Amino acid sequence: MHRRSFLAAGLAVPLAARAAGAESVRIAFLGASHSHGGGKIRVCQSSADFEIVGLWDADPKVRAEYKGQGIPIVRPKAMLEDDSIDVIAVEGPVADHASEGLRVVRAGKHLHLEKPPALDVESLRDILNVARSKGLVVQQGYMWRYHPGINRILEAARSGWLGDIHLVHATMHKTLGADARPAWAQFRGGHMFELSPHVIDPLVRLLGRPNRVTPFLNKHGEFDDTMADNTAAVFEYSGALGIVVGASLAGNGSRYRSFEVHGTNGVATLRPIEDPQLSFNLVEAAGPYPKGPHNVELPPYERYVDDMAALAAAVRGDKPLHVSFDEDIVVQEAVITASGM
Repeated sequence: MHRRSFLAAGLAVPLAARAAGAESVRIAFLGASHSHGGGKIRVCQSSADFEIVGLWDADPKVRAEYKGQGIPIVRPKAMLEDDSIDVIAVEGPVADHASEGLRVVRAGKHLHLEKPPALDVESLRDILNVARSKGLVVQQGYMWRYHPGINRILEAARSGWLGDIHLVHATMHKTLGADARPAWAQFRGGHMFELSPHVIDPLVRLLGRPNRVTPFLNKHGEFDDTMADNTAAVFEYSGALGIVVGASLAGNGSRYRSFEVHGTNGVATLRPIEDPQLSFNLVEAAGPYPKGPHNVELPPYERYVDDMAALAAAVRGDKPLHVSFDEDIVVQEAVITASGM
């Protein structure tokens, strides 16, 4: 598939069979121990869009923490059978994402599914097929789908302002302590599977399905485990390359996360991704951007705020999510291949 036609090729995400309006969306959390879970719970607690009506986690300490905040503790079976719950967020261990997500859509609930959504492609396909048949919303937990800097770059590339795109380069580092490594080491892809999907996602949504993906999954840290902690993947396209690099070893690693798109009319660079600094350097002025180097002022950005607002709008039937189920599958294919899985 030609990369410029990819965006329009997917089917639209189905809308909920629910009247539009400002009524709070009733959300429950099936799992809360994922590193993104706490942030999303806080956003929902402070948002008029949501009412948190239940939470369950296998860890009694996690349950006690949220019970102390006034969130009702509801067992999974009761949660899935409660017709008053609109959407369930799956925020537990990565290995459980697919099985829990499938339970949610089979129960007829809209789903927010933390990333990575599954350990293979077919498990995600099963979830989306059930959701499609029931007209359910499924939103994946890629935290930068609503990032203003990444979306300005994608807009410029899709609009032709950067010229013909020949390279996307992304870096996704993290300083990972020894105590956190065993959870990542259980997956062949290690760092590439656990963290780098956040930048594989916009790369693939821009360029489409790659012709070939070659992973490099190395363990270079002096730890007593098998975790792939120094990783890269090359995504080959007709006329373009995508390169993703991610390591768990660098000091202050998260400060060096970046997303960069190169075209025949210039380069757009987001570095760091948080706190975002965006620049364009164009050969000729294009769109709203002048010729030459130019820093772009971005609106304030806070993780998960726009994601959860978009979820509420989709559940209400006000506006569909901007990423289709078909795109979700292509991203998952790329993530799994890049992870050697």
